[in-house]
Amino acid sequence: MFQELSNEERLRLMRFVCSFAWADLEVRQEERNLVGQLARKLGMSEREREQVARWLAHPPRPEEVDPLDIPTEHRKMFLAAAQAMIAIDGDIDPQEAATLELFEMLLPEPEE
Repeated sequence: MFQELSNEERLRLMRFVCSFAWADLEVRQEERNLVGQLARKLGMSEREREQVARWLAHPPRPEEVDPLDIPTEHRKMFLAAAQAMIAIDGDIDPQEAATLELFEMLLPEPEE
């Protein structure tokens, strides 16, 4: 599944995942662990992992996480990663739930 992503798409996915880690304004250790696991699954380079660490230290800017930039064929993958991020700490904050709902509404629909 992750092998089909280009370098740019892997970074885009991680930008979204990190933005969801910040949805409740607090990045917890469980969220950091999930990001690390995902970075390993994606086979990210050291340079890419450093960028991801910066997004965990400071959230990506809103204009960097536009759901309309997600290719429709990757919609389910991005949504599943976002859902995993908000659920990982066992506490879904109302702001996280609202952010996920908005994200889902804005994602491009798969072409028929």
